[in-house]
Amino acid sequence: MDPELSIGVFARRSRLSLKALRLYDRLGLLTPTRVDERNGYRWYRESQLVTARLVVMLRRLDMPLTKIAEIVSAPSRLGAELLASYWTDAERRFSVQRELVEHLRNKLEGKVPTGFDIRQREVPEQLVLAEQRHTKVDQLSCWIGSAMGRLGKAATDHGGVTGHPFVVYYGEVSEDSDGPVEACLPIDLGQAGAKGVAMRLEPAHREVYTVLRRAQVEFPQILSAYDRVMSWIGEQELVVDGAPREIYLGDFMTADPEAEICELAFPIR
Repeated sequence: MDPELSIGVFARRSRLSLKALRLYDRLGLLTPTRVDERNGYRWYRESQLVTARLVVMLRRLDMPLTKIAEIVSAPSRLGAELLASYWTDAERRFSVQRELVEHLRNKLEGKVPTGFDIRQREVPEQLVLAEQRHTKVDQLSCWIGSAMGRLGKAATDHGGVTGHPFVVYYGEVSEDSDGPVEACLPIDLGQAGAKGVAMRLEPAHREVYTVLRRAQVEFPQILSAYDRVMSWIGEQELVVDGAPREIYLGDFMTADPEAEICELAFPIR
């Protein structure tokens, strides 16, 4: 036996509101087995309570309805795999948020980030192959990797790479702001004026910088590095004279967490 239940009874037994049931019907997430043609009244089968209660529990995980629909419509084993994948991503997101909260607490309490060795240096003029794009933080790493790949291929036709790749941040990159950002790859100055590829001269300048380990480059840890370099520049009464940049010293993806992999630099006057 699998008796029909009115929407009111089904709502009480599933612990879902009438409004939620109507929404889930529109989304195709939990559709009634029958709709009365005379009055539009919805009827459900008692067996659908299993799906309804699963939806209730998944919603308690703050799971989007689109993801819930994907899980409840999948075979049991696949649904379990989708749930595990979702929770792995959620735990990674919570970890980032926890570290961001710690960073913001320290900032609000006026604590100066520690563990950064601040240095200065002179940087000679460089000719760089360049690719610029507006991108938000969730797409940044993917774009940097693909852009550097394209620039690396172009560099082979222009004398090869002569220095470390770097990325210039002309604007804020976050969930709400999209830069712009510029990927740069140094090549020989003698290639200036070559056709068929975007390039520019990076002028000689003095810069303040710090060297970061791979673990420190992860967001939001890198925010502490930016804060520390900027506060040091202020303490020394120096003036920033250009957009900040991150210079990559090796393969970020394969580097050990304690390996020095990146330099964060600000041009100064």
